[in-house]
Amino acid sequence: MPHPPRPDSDWLELHLSALFVHDERGRIVTRNALDRGPAPRFFLGRTPDGNRWRFRDDLPDDFVSRLEALCREEPPATDLRAPPRHGERYRELLAADAPVAETWSGPAYRFPAALPPTTPDVVRLTAGNAHLLRGGDLEPWLEDIGRSEPLVAIVQEDRAVSVCGSVRITPEAHEAGVETSANARGRGFAVAVVAAWARAVRELGAEPLYSTSWDNATSQAVARKLGLIPYASDYWLA
Repeated sequence: MPHPPRPDSDWLELHLSALFVHDERGRIVTRNALDRGPAPRFFLGRTPDGNRWRFRDDLPDDFVSRLEALCREEPPATDLRAPPRHGERYRELLAADAPVAETWSGPAYRFPAALPPTTPDVVRLTAGNAHLLRGGDLEPWLEDIGRSEPLVAIVQEDRAVSVCGSVRITPEAHEAGVETSANARGRGFAVAVVAAWARAVRELGAEPLYSTSWDNATSQAVARKLGLIPYASDYWLA
């Protein structure tokens, strides 16, 4: 008997666990990334069947209480592109604690059951073939070898031209990071390498996830070509 579909709000929980490191109170401490960079002070994720929110561990409790009261009034997202109803109030409350340095919003996607087949020019990146990244604009990915597994690349003429790896990892889900060399864009490499990465993540028994910003039309085009399924809209203030 097939399993019932996972609700969008459950996908959002997987996404949140992958995005952030949480403390015992459920507050976010850092981003769940290699550099453990600073987390936003406030995160709101909205889906059609329910919302989730998080607060950074150093945000004063009185601000958390007021923000949470607004979050409880935030309606589910019937249109993921629409801004949160209380967006201006969230900003005003946080600005009373400290200036809002960054606002970020964008869609979060899950992958369909069927994925394009892996092409012959896809390789898994390891210490043994690290030379494929050297000498080009993808060389910074060298530090991800052995740390962002699975890490895959499309290779043309003995050089990686597009890379996708797990930049946020939990036992249940991996979030994709993808980059294509500037002189290789517009040739479908990103679509192929993300699909190969998603297959590799599923082979590990985890769910592949993909998210981006509303301003990143190129990244959204990759999602569209792969038939990715939007399940949430992310909104955060730092």
